[in-house]
Amino acid sequence: MPAVYDKFAGNYDRAFAPLEWLGLSRWRQEVSDLLPLDADILEIGCGAGANFEFYPRCNRAVSSEISTGMLQVAAGKRRENHLIQADAQSLPFGNDEFDAAFATLVFCSIPDPTLAFKELRRVIKPGGRIILLEHVRPDGILGPVFDVLNRITVLAADDHFNRETAKIAADSGLTVTEVRKKLGSIVNLIICEV
Repeated sequence: MPAVYDKFAGNYDRAFAPLEWLGLSRWRQEVSDLLPLDADILEIGCGAGANFEFYPRCNRAVSSEISTGMLQVAAGKRRENHLIQADAQSLPFGNDEFDAAFATLVFCSIPDPTLAFKELRRVIKPGGRIILLEHVRPDGILGPVFDVLNRITVLAADDHFNRETAKIAADSGLTVTEVRKKLGSIVNLIICEV
């Protein structure tokens, strides 16, 4: 999976520019606004660094990413945050090390999201927040359409287009306190507590 994103890294910003204009940038800001100030924050799957400009004022910000290519692009956007290569399914951090964590458009490509949520539960302090912005299997007639699209996206980029991320988070032991549906429920902002 990292090899797919290594190849895509140089074109990530251009490819996502239309989505940023359509609302993704506003949603990134909304995610940031839900994070605590002056805290220890962990970003899972920072990619090419699209969220860096939205980070809240932090005591410590750690940006993790599995793809070497994406980290190279992100390094050019780095601010006060620390970049680290890490797999979300096996985080190199201690128990209860962070106050909050977040991810945007990441859990669709994690091979075992349940394992990643278990790791987040381990590294986030009790009562801490986990904020997710994810494309998901939408409600209604679009759900079966996304099931068909999923066959293509998994083959092309190991991207699971139809995951029910809020349900997976809850089944993994997180408390899902709110789901804000965006773009006709295709994108969800999912607020969880440990």
